[in-house]
Amino acid sequence: MKIHKVGLRFAGVSSLVLLASSFANAADPSTVKKDMTMSDMDHSSMDMSNMDHGSMDMSGMDMSGNMSDMDHSGMDMSGDMSDMDHSGMDMSGDMSDMDHSGMDMSGDMSGMDHSKMDMSGMDHGKMDMSGTQGGKAPADARSPDYSNGVPYGRFGKPVMMDSLPLWGVSVGQLGYQFDDNQINYEVDAWYGKDERRLSVRSEGSVQTKDDKKIDSLNSLAYWKPLSIFWNGEAGVAYDTKNDKAALMAGIVGTAPYFVETDARAYLYTDGQVRLDLGTAYEWRLTQRWVVRPEVGLTAFSKDDTDNGIAKGFNDFDAEVRLAYETFSRQLAPYVGISYETALGNARDLRRQEDEAVDSSSVTAGVKFWF
Repeated sequence: MKIHKVGLRFAGVSSLVLLASSFANAADPSTVKKDMTMSDMDHSSMDMSNMDHGSMDMSGMDMSGNMSDMDHSGMDMSGDMSDMDHSGMDMSGDMSDMDHSGMDMSGDMSGMDHSKMDMSGMDHGKMDMSGTQGGKAPADARSPDYSNGVPYGRFGKPVMMDSLPLWGVSVGQLGYQFDDNQINYEVDAWYGKDERRLSVRSEGSVQTKDDKKIDSLNSLAYWKPLSIFWNGEAGVAYDTKNDKAALMAGIVGTAPYFVETDARAYLYTDGQVRLDLGTAYEWRLTQRWVVRPEVGLTAFSKDDTDNGIAKGFNDFDAEVRLAYETFSRQLAPYVGISYETALGNARDLRRQEDEAVDSSSVTAGVKFWF
């Protein structure tokens, strides 16, 4: 019986020794298999949506091994990775067969630092870029500039329309005054560009009875814009009533509320200075019917009794016309009423010559431009 008890005790001790040896081997890192690679690792079913990597330090991770067979298609990386630091990751290994097609990277990665990642070993040679644009155009493709195959040099260098010199003629008034038995006219013609023009202007009256006298003021001037709404003129003029030449300068434009305004000064050879002021406004009743009131003043710098001129304001005239615009508004017949009166000492000079001091008349005529 004693011998039997000794045997049992020896067997128990042996079992404990073997069990302790097994745990020791399991805890010893030297016994772990070291030849594992990541090529056979399957991450497709890993759910990383709730993992917080914000505080993970990955600066020492070595990913230089062979990862060509790693499958990341099922990895969910939609979490917040804004604080992940990849600056120390070594990705120089073979990743040519890694499949990232199913990775969900919709999370916030704005804070991720990839500036020090070594991606020199990545091979993009097998990337399929067949869907990108490139290659030769088909035979029936249109010309990129829509020229239909016509070469540029065939027609020379194109010229913008605003650089071409243009011309125009405007007859603002061509009408008959029934009470005064005279024809009144006002004509403007120009040639040039928007930034400068040569302008010809003529205005006056022709008597239809008695001596058929013609009184007109004609000018040839250089025209140039001064601002958006105002233009300047400078040139020479000739007055048939005084039979004298003059230098001319003026400002023509549109005042606020679309009031047409013109002011012209004339310096005659004898030192006389004439000033003409005029304003007009077009009041549209409809798209075709237009009422146009206009007024004018004439003043002189000194007396000239031989020509019935007194110093100061001499004449005031006003007219209201009702016009109907036809043919694309290039032609507009009109009827109206005109009034003219002498001012200041000019009234006395006219009385001495037995001329009317005041006059009014019904007018009818046409205005046009081309």
